[in-house]
Amino acid sequence: MERNDQKEAGHWATDQMAVMQNFPRRIAVLGSTGSIGRQTLDVVRCFPEYFEVVALAAHSNLSLLAKQVEEFAPAFVACFVETPAIREEARRLVSGGGRGERRPVPQLAFGLSGLVEAATLPQVDLVVVATSGLVALEPVMAAIQAGKTIALANKETLVMAGHLVMEAARRAGVAILPIDSEHSALWQCLRGEEGAEVRRLILTASGGPFRQTPLTELPSVTVAQALAHPTWRMGPKITVDSATLMNKGLEVIEAHWLFSVPYDRIEVVIQPESIIHSMVEFIDGSIKMQASLPSMHLPILDALSYPLRLDAAARSLIRPLDWVQVARLHFEPLDVARFPCYRLAREAAELGGTYPCALVGADEEAVALFLAGQISLTDIARLIEAVLERHAAVAQAQPDIPVILQTRDWARQMAQEQAAALGVVRQATG
Repeated sequence: MERNDQKEAGHWATDQMAVMQNFPRRIAVLGSTGSIGRQTLDVVRCFPEYFEVVALAAHSNLSLLAKQVEEFAPAFVACFVETPAIREEARRLVSGGGRGERRPVPQLAFGLSGLVEAATLPQVDLVVVATSGLVALEPVMAAIQAGKTIALANKETLVMAGHLVMEAARRAGVAILPIDSEHSALWQCLRGEEGAEVRRLILTASGGPFRQTPLTELPSVTVAQALAHPTWRMGPKITVDSATLMNKGLEVIEAHWLFSVPYDRIEVVIQPESIIHSMVEFIDGSIKMQASLPSMHLPILDALSYPLRLDAAARSLIRPLDWVQVARLHFEPLDVARFPCYRLAREAAELGGTYPCALVGADEEAVALFLAGQISLTDIARLIEAVLERHAAVAQAQPDIPVILQTRDWARQMAQEQAAALGVVRQATG
């Protein structure tokens, strides 16, 4: 009689062959010139036999976009910013020399409609959503309707419109795969597990640059200090959100929508070394955690290659984790008094409806004021709280896309007004 392990090995080989028929996977990258977009293309560069770039979309970094077009030869290119000057420069750069007869000039589009078209091209299998802000919402909804798998790095899409996105994905039978390191860790820990057996999700946070700064010094920290994250290299907005831990509050909301887990079963713990990226506790008391050296390449690769795991270390995309070198790991409770933005995010999440939209809009404006040197770091939470208090009079329970956009804009304007009313605005320091 054939041994069971031989039978299982045979099934595994058959499954692998079936999975390989889905490669090379054809991808569209929205936000290709940003941090996540560039790292996505690193993954493609390391595994060209598994991934093919069909479409690239960027905001306005035309010089980098042109280099990406030259290297990856996509069939479609979109630029979000649409002005006569941008149009002319984009056409010149994208159709520039050196492409040769075998590499035709890609189709070029502009504005939000260009991003939507990039996300819905018939030949695209998977859409990497690496843009920031709510600009991703319409392309994501269109891609879902077109049956595309979504690899999602954009926070605002789920924070503000999670009820719409996840319901649309459920109806269309479309997978939403997380790229964020914490949500990727949870996703990996939950594979093959029953939802009823999950007791809680535990998101980890590094604590940012001000984890141990005396509270009396926080009002005087500089923009440069806030942008000096101890672990990750990100754009200014998300780096400030990491310093205030607003980003962790937003990640709690994302986890709620991605994994259908109530807020009272989602917790956050500080893990300063950023080695444990998140954990899942089950009803029997056991805990699964995902560990690796800090690198966004790994969660990006996991989303792009799922259900395969590819050997990233063999191609020098990541460094393997050496536990002896790590030596010790530390865990600390999250100090809500130190990080009031996290508290405000949790409160907005529990209130639901348009409150998360107001939260995002107020945070966008408050962070912009801080980066411009017009308010202090601690004023960010003051402004957001003032906006949320005033939102009670206009809040809606089940917002559609127009209401979501209106609420975000209302919150930004209200944050400006509250900055003036609270007397926290100062002359920009330059």
